[in-house]
Order: sequence, then structure tokens, then C-alpha cells
Amino acid sequence: MTLEIAGTAAVVFLVARVLVGGVVAFMGLNHFMNAEDMAGYAGMKGVPAPGLMVPFTGGMLLFGGLSIALGFYPAIGAGAIAVFLVVTTPLMHDFWAMDDPEQQQNEMTAFLKNVVMLGAALAFLVLAGTPWEYSVATGEIAAAAVAPLF
Repeated sequence: MTLEIAGTAAVVFLVARVLVGGVVAFMGLNHFMNAEDMAGYAGMKGVPAPGLMVPFTGGMLLFGGLSIALGFYPAIGAGAIAVFLVVTTPLMHDFWAMDDPEQQQNEMTAFLKNVVMLGAALAFLVLAGTPWEYSVATGEIAAAAVAPLF
């Protein structure tokens, strides 16, 4: 892929990376800060071994978010975020199975938020093959990390 992100576009791209990556990393931290409550909710939703899965998925999100924000192996980070969202979104936010209209609306909002984040993760995954200015891993390192994918 031949795409150059430079100048003002590089600054806007950095802001986008920090916004998306920061929110995703915070979501990952939340898995650790509220592990007990989240494990209880995950168990109620039928997640196997929720006490292990909550910190594991928290780690995926924390690494993925920091990876995007810092530009450090962004293909791996974006991939981790995408896998997390594809697996957990329909399981945890099954709005179609809710009888209570308020609960259905809350779950649908969370579901749609995750769909938007999945779109962002996929976009970052595609862009991971191009050099990212203002990142920890640039040029050859970033391209080498994503080369096997495309």
C-alpha cells in the first residue's frame, strides 16, 4: 500500500490515535480496576472462566490501546482490539435478547459503540503497513509487523 501521512494529516492522525487508543486503553484498565464486578457480569452472560477472561481481555485492550496511541506494533494492537470486539460484542451486548426496553437500549448503545470501535481498529490495522509519524515504531519496524497480513 502506498499512502503517506505527513504534515497536518500526521498531526490529525496522531490526535485520532491518542483519542482512540486512550479510550481503548482506559477500557482495558477498567477490566483490572473493576475485575470482580466485570467477572460477575461476564459469568452472568455465560463467559467461561470469567475470573481469568476479564484480566486477559483487559490486557488485550490495554496493549491494543497503547499500541495504537504510541504507534508501537500497531498491527498487533489493532488486531487484538478487533479480535476482542468480534468475540465479545455479540456475547456481552445481546440487545436483541432483552425484554426490558431500557436495558435493550443500553445494550444496543454498547453494541453499536463496539461496532464503531471495530471499524476504527480495522482502519488502524490497514494503516499499520504505512509509516506513522510521531510514533515509537516507525518505517521499517511498522511495515515489517504488518507485512505478513497483506
